[in-house]
Amino acid sequence: MKKVFKYTFIILIFIYIVHIFITQQLTLNAYSAESKEYSSKIDEEKELQKELNSTIENLNSTDYIENQAREKLDMYLPNERVYIDITK
Repeated sequence: MKKVFKYTFIILIFIYIVHIFITQQLTLNAYSAESKEYSSKIDEEKELQKELNSTIENLNSTDYIENQAREKLDMYLPNERVYIDITK
């Protein structure tokens, strides 16, 4: 009787340990996927930061100002020919 109880106890402990290992592995896999997602978001934000820094550097240049005036405000230089595409 003692041996049956002892073996049952050992089997239950073994099952519990296997369950803990499986649960921890699933948790680690979830954390790994989350880490990859955050890494990709960080890379995207770094690219955005580079673009914004480039824009800040060019902010006071005349080319940038002229380009913004043309695109956003529809302003053009005097005696400049403007072609409008009527198919749009």
